[in-house]
Parts: sequence; structure tokens; C-alpha cells
Amino acid sequence: MTPLRVIVADDHPAMRAGVLALLAADPAIAVVGEASDGREALALVERHAPDVALLDLRMPVLDGVEATATIVAGPTRTRVLILTTYDTDTDIERAVEAGAVGYLLKDTTRDQLIDAVQAAARGETVLAPKVAQKLVARMRRPAPVALTAREIDVLRAVADGLSNADIGNRLVIAEATVKTHLLRIFAKLDVGDRTHAVVVALERGLLTRP
Repeated sequence: MTPLRVIVADDHPAMRAGVLALLAADPAIAVVGEASDGREALALVERHAPDVALLDLRMPVLDGVEATATIVAGPTRTRVLILTTYDTDTDIERAVEAGAVGYLLKDTTRDQLIDAVQAAARGETVLAPKVAQKLVARMRRPAPVALTAREIDVLRAVADGLSNADIGNRLVIAEATVKTHLLRIFAKLDVGDRTHAVVVALERGLLTRP
């Protein structure tokens, strides 16, 4: 069986050496190059067209996200696997959006790393358990709601206890227009009445308590 061709990019020499040692112990993997920054990693991908590029996230000259996006957009079929110490939502999202097929943390064991490289080469998604939990939790969060300035004015008037007619007088708009705004607010907040609209808006910070 032809070994999987892998490059490793990490700006910390000791960490890079450790990763190289873990990969070199597996006869099914051949490390064909190592880099200390994203630009060097791109040159290695262009030269060797490896199956997998194992990239650190934060590197000088060109970081892992920018390198990932360039590799994915390029002519090779190289899969990118991120290996980093950073696990913030922003870092994870940037890497995934750039095209990385996997995101591992540097506490990954040797067996997990080997399995991840093999899975990445097949195009499978590989996520550290902590990273997967963060992504699932983010997906379960309610989608952010954007109310227009006029809708907020209407909702604030509702919170003040005004009727539709009084809201129209305050905002100098027709009562029918007030009703239209309320219907849109109900749809955006997924509520069925004025009281719940105010409660949900307060919970989400769309309105401030007096």
C-alpha cells in the first residue's frame, strides 16, 4: 500500500519535531516536508501535492486559516487538518469556513492523530471532542434576530403599555402600519402575542428594561 503523503507546518520547532516523530512511527504515513510558517507550507503543497497538510493555526508570515483557504482553492487535492492549542469558537469557525476537513487540539494522542490523518485523506470530517461540542452548542443557539429601528420603536411602545392607536399617535404612523410591524415582530421572535414579544425581546437584549 502506498503511504499517505503528509506535510507538517508548525512554527514551534519542538512541537513540530514531536508531531513528526509520531507520524514517522507509522509505516502507512510518509512525511514529505515540514514548514515553520504558512507560506512555506504552501510551497511544500505545490512541490509535493501531499494527501494531507497538517497545519498549526497561528503561524508567522501566513497563518493556518489563510494557508488552508489557499490550499483548498488550489489545483492539488490536498486535505487540510488543523492541529492547534486554540479552541475558541472564532478560531474553529474560521478554519472550517476556510475549508479544513478537521480540527484537532495538541493534546491529541498518537493513535487519534494517525486515525485523523487517515480519515482526512479520505475527505472525512475529523473534530476533537471538545471542538465538536462547541460546534454543536453553537448550532443549537437561537439564531440572532435583527429588528429594524421602527420595529424596536413599536416594541418599546408596547412595553410602555400603549395600544395600537396610541403607538400610531406616538410614532406618527397609521394604526394599520403598527399592526403590520407587530406581525413582523411576532414572526421574527417566534411569538404569538404582544406580551411574549416584549419578554423575548428583553431576554435577547433587543430591548432594555426601564
